[in-house]
Amino acid sequence: MILPSQRQLFDMPREVCYLNAAYMTPLTKKQVAAGEAALKLSSHPWNLAPEGFFDKTETTRALAAEVMGVTPDDVAFVPAASYGIATAAKNLPFRSGQAILLLEEQFPSNVYEWQALASRVGGEILTVATPTDGDWTTAVLETMDRFGHKIAIVSVANVYWSSGVTLDLAAISRKCKEVASALVLDLSQSLGAMPTDFTEIDPDFAVAAGYKWMMAPYGLSVLYVAPRWQHGVGLEQHWISRKDSEDFRALVNYSQEFQPGARRFDMGERSQLILMPIFEEGLLQLLEWGVGNIANTLSALNARLAAKLDGVGFECVPAKLRAPHMLGVKIGARADEIGQLFKLNNISASFRGDMLRLSPHLWVDAQDEARLRDALGA
Repeated sequence: MILPSQRQLFDMPREVCYLNAAYMTPLTKKQVAAGEAALKLSSHPWNLAPEGFFDKTETTRALAAEVMGVTPDDVAFVPAASYGIATAAKNLPFRSGQAILLLEEQFPSNVYEWQALASRVGGEILTVATPTDGDWTTAVLETMDRFGHKIAIVSVANVYWSSGVTLDLAAISRKCKEVASALVLDLSQSLGAMPTDFTEIDPDFAVAAGYKWMMAPYGLSVLYVAPRWQHGVGLEQHWISRKDSEDFRALVNYSQEFQPGARRFDMGERSQLILMPIFEEGLLQLLEWGVGNIANTLSALNARLAAKLDGVGFECVPAKLRAPHMLGVKIGARADEIGQLFKLNNISASFRGDMLRLSPHLWVDAQDEARLRDALGA
């Protein structure tokens, strides 16, 4: 299903042409209202009952699980993608002489923790070079064929952050199982904008920064933990993830048992009394639209943009390689020139290396499309 423009749901002035959802998705008007109500409650803490620390969190967890296509027990709340990657690194076995496979110029939050782990135990980082043809999947599989069982962990994305090129995670997962490698995913640039089949891909851990396509406020993200790792160790030791923590009178009866599933990996102060209601409203909106419908709509939109840009002399990432919701445009050394054009025309997009990254969302309409075409046509 192709959805009409949803611009009316956002506080987005007509003169703004925002093609930068991969940078940050704006909150809807309903999310702002939910945040204002949460702030009001925080100004009257005497109205906050103990169950308020739990009920909204579990409602939101269930909604996030529904968007992801997993169970609520598989979902933990974390503050950032780096927190989720660090949780995976703490739990996955890795020893001296083994290797961690990463992509060249991968986003830093999915690099630094692995570098630290490799340095700490005497392991190695294997970096897959940027493929000249843009086919990251083949490059990853060929590297895994070459190094085989030496690779203990593969940590990649579903969509390469700077170009919008997709990786075939199902094929990579099959190869991981063949060589006994763990699979860790950074889904920050895909979860919420394109369907992800966790059953088929079967990652060990997967994290997504919430403020992009999952429509969360900044500072609240989601971590998927496969059932086989749900008895692992979290980064923190705090009260709210422990069994029976709902009983405030018994908190000093220190429990060594945790709440079920991935909740043991939740961050401290996971209730997030102001942020959680905003995230809940965002997830309700995603479910109303449908992730599949979002992907179909943005795929059609980006196909139109690509045709217009090709028509004025720009080279876009080929349709067979790109994600439905992002469009990479090769601009070489013209970033400053195009950046000035965008500034003059009040167009917001991102420049990543030699790529212009366009990431429109459902607020984009025909006027926005025309403004981009006219600006780049100049």
